[in-house]
Amino acid sequence: MDSALTAAGERRIGWAARAMPVLTAIGERFAAERPLDGLRIAACLHVTAETAVLMGALRAGGAEIALAASNPLSTQDDVAQALGEYGLRVHALAGVDRQTYYRHINQALDIVPDLVLDDGCDLVNTLHTERTELLEKVSGGCEETTTGIIRLRQMAAERALRFPVVAVNDTRTKRMFDNRYGTGQSTLDGIMRATNTLLAGKVVVVAGFGFCGRGVAERARGLGARVVVTEIDPVKALDASLQGYDVRTMAAAARIGDVFVTVTGNRDVVRGEHLAEMKDGAILANAGHFDVEIDVRALEDLAGEVRPGVRPNTDEYVLADGRRLLLLAEGRLVNLTAAEGHPAAVMDMSFSAQALAVAWLARERLRLEPGVYDVPEEVDVEVARLKLAAAGIEVDHLTSQQEDYLHSWRLGS
Repeated sequence: MDSALTAAGERRIGWAARAMPVLTAIGERFAAERPLDGLRIAACLHVTAETAVLMGALRAGGAEIALAASNPLSTQDDVAQALGEYGLRVHALAGVDRQTYYRHINQALDIVPDLVLDDGCDLVNTLHTERTELLEKVSGGCEETTTGIIRLRQMAAERALRFPVVAVNDTRTKRMFDNRYGTGQSTLDGIMRATNTLLAGKVVVVAGFGFCGRGVAERARGLGARVVVTEIDPVKALDASLQGYDVRTMAAAARIGDVFVTVTGNRDVVRGEHLAEMKDGAILANAGHFDVEIDVRALEDLAGEVRPGVRPNTDEYVLADGRRLLLLAEGRLVNLTAAEGHPAAVMDMSFSAQALAVAWLARERLRLEPGVYDVPEEVDVEVARLKLAAAGIEVDHLTSQQEDYLHSWRLGS
């Protein structure tokens, strides 16, 4: 073990914990109540300092944990080593190849879990395709990404999902704050770190106007960019237009954009025909999930020369006519690869909901049928209440007369 690396990881985790008072308080509650005693958890998450604080809370609750990385480019090796010193089984190393990535997932599953935590559904998918012998033991799970929930709902629709999974991604606190404020800030942070570009005056094309895309668009506009939105959903496209954004097709946006950010959770959002139209120096970044939103293979086919690492996390693709396109983070999540992901204060809410959802699932799992379940509303409200209290913010409460008015149809206007 590298003692200096472990010490660096401990410092990083301590810094994150300072901005995560709600999760810290939940960890203290778990230590007293032990809601996870005797349970084994296999997790596939971004191995960062914020995740480490979540792991600490779950371990305080009595869980035995094995952790693999959900994205090799986001893994913080110092944090991974520090977590190993804390007694977790950690299978993660920055920059590993695809084969090693899946080997790490399988090593995490070797714990023979009762519960699973996933970020993108790769661990759950591996369970259902390669490690089916473990399915009888697994009694529940949590998923915290839009992409993962899409995959899980499809599995449930086809009756392929074998255990209940809680859609942590779909809580109000996660969508409003993690997706909108966290993704918005950290995505632009990653783009600026990787390229040192000035966003003011640039045309920033945001593909997808969900909560994440909305956050990216808001932050880019706040920095002086002219923002173009592309969408397939007419309602979201109308919303973007009424908020003052220029809504276009990707084919039209490709000719005018300076920076392209995909935030959809789908594949081939930026394709070869779009790449062929882009101006010299266009920047390509993905903040959706997997590295399929930008068609990197088409980019390679168009390029006569590839210049890797022209800046950290920036590869330059030179087209036959001399135009240069800049791909950030190999098309993977730019906010977690070129930056440090969401600020810890945002992850405090997301991971607090995750921790409380795990405790709820530990209580209820044997009564639930296989399927995708929303986080109970009381968990979401509790997280928001605790966050407000930590910030010293008070809110009003309904009077008894107001309660009666809201719950009676007999009282007219």
